[in-house]
Amino acid sequence: MPEFIDDAFCTEQKKYGLWYSKDKDGNQLVTALTEDACIRATRFYLKGIQEGWPETTSYEGTVGGKL
Repeated sequence: MPEFIDDAFCTEQKKYGLWYSKDKDGNQLVTALTEDACIRATRFYLKGIQEGWPETTSYEGTVGGKL
């Protein structure tokens, strides 16, 4: 039985040494190169899901002159 971190997700190392996080339903959430990076990225991702992502801003511009 996997050990759940923050009672929300668990991590597992798989093929090629990559780390994956999964929620309690078995849905894959994040892939990372190290376990620490996987945990930090999953916490960030789940916080964004829970609290909502900030509004995105798009930029449009033109380049003048010769390229």
